[in-house]
Amino acid sequence: MSKSALYQWTLQPSGMWSQRIKRGKTLRITDLEGGANVGVLLYNADQMLERYNMPDTLKGQYIFYLTHPYCLHSDMGHILASITADTVGWHDTVCGCSNQQLIEEKYGVKTYQEAGNDFYRDGHENFLIELSKWGLGIRDMVPNINLFSKVTPDELGNLNFVEGNSKAGDYIELRFEMDTLVVLNSCPHPLDNSSNYQAKKVSLEVFNADPVADDDACKNSRPENIRAFKNTENYYLLNS
Repeated sequence: MSKSALYQWTLQPSGMWSQRIKRGKTLRITDLEGGANVGVLLYNADQMLERYNMPDTLKGQYIFYLTHPYCLHSDMGHILASITADTVGWHDTVCGCSNQQLIEEKYGVKTYQEAGNDFYRDGHENFLIELSKWGLGIRDMVPNINLFSKVTPDELGNLNFVEGNSKAGDYIELRFEMDTLVVLNSCPHPLDNSSNYQAKKVSLEVFNADPVADDDACKNSRPENIRAFKNTENYYLLNS
């Protein structure tokens, strides 16, 4: 994408971020160092009872992971965002986020009083802090996406974290089909095998997206996506 960014931000290791992004804009998230993990929650910015739905996203597209040209479905039959570009190829959809107990068991305790801004944060706490800024809370938590992370099942169904899935400079682009509240955190993946707490920073850039064409790869990747795009178009026809 050669257009100039409308917005740029660096999300620091173990950081958190949330903003409303309008329909017709693209968010590019770039792994700056390699090995990043970015937890993502999405909500209809105008009706936050509607939010990203992991089961509908997976079963409607016959997938286990996310990459281009798949879409992110809401729990009301709409498309919140489409993955229009991706250099990684696999993003985890099923493992959720870390919590305080998990972080302490894996890495020990490092408090703010001891380490300043390098203290150990967890994804669950960071999500709740950002959600509270928008009047949301723990009852609004749903299964999140983990961008840049790959987890595969073995023959017994055990999930295994794949190291080195994302390299420095890898990115994913999300084109928003609805006005969306985007909530992010950059804490380590809950299944990360490292014995050291290794959160990584990422860059965020927002661009104006091109209009969705009739032959759009994301819209046409599955029949369920075509129907959900139509539902989304009708939603805005009746609410604009």
